[in-house]
Amino acid sequence: MAEVVEEVRCSNCGAALTFKPGEIIVTCGYCGFTVVVTTHKAFVLEHSMIVNKRDELEVEKDLRAWMGSGFLKPKDLAKRAKIVEKELQYLPIWIVPISASTRYKGIFERITPPIVKEGGIDKSYNWLVLGRKVSKFPTREYQVPIEGKIPFDFRQIDKNAKVLNSELSEGEVIAEAKQEVDAHHKFLVSQDVDRLIEFKTDCSLGNAIYVHAPIWFMVYEYNKNHYYVILDGATGQVIKGDIPPAGFGPF
Repeated sequence: MAEVVEEVRCSNCGAALTFKPGEIIVTCGYCGFTVVVTTHKAFVLEHSMIVNKRDELEVEKDLRAWMGSGFLKPKDLAKRAKIVEKELQYLPIWIVPISASTRYKGIFERITPPIVKEGGIDKSYNWLVLGRKVSKFPTREYQVPIEGKIPFDFRQIDKNAKVLNSELSEGEVIAEAKQEVDAHHKFLVSQDVDRLIEFKTDCSLGNAIYVHAPIWFMVYEYNKNHYYVILDGATGQVIKGDIPPAGFGPF
């Protein structure tokens, strides 16, 4: 891989590109141009970014505001929790417009006698796929503030932020999105029938968007235990956060 890195240069400015094993799409750290490593060609899909609007002090305020809201959290959480880690990462997220049409036939067994039911689901999505092969990022919980996207500009990246490149190609992303939508529709159908006889989903795809989104990964300590929080750097909203068990702290 080291030899490949020395040979691959940015198609726009000529600077040497550095990337990690497995990364297919690389963003030049000098000019912000995007290159497909496997072909050494410029990236043809739309490459955008969401600008981070929170510094370390602001994300701490956002996190403590979240700690102080909701009845499931200990009442002293916002006051006693100690924030021990804060890291900003720009994650490579693909937005795949999909119109999915499902037709199904199944048996509804929750009554006696069971009955055969047929139906359909027609929905449109902007389906999110994270361009990393191993990650626990909750794409289903994340609402991309797409209205705030701008053309990718490396100058807008925060100095100490980590920029991750995509490890998935366009074809892999589309295949994963279709598979996930199919599984989602099977889940929806399971609310209506207990046993499937026929099931088919047809998908119509729009042009995928490749966007780098600013995500804060944070860790806080409460009663000597560590909890993890993922926060949107554009809106300050907590995407997903661990909460101490009920009754863990004093009330």
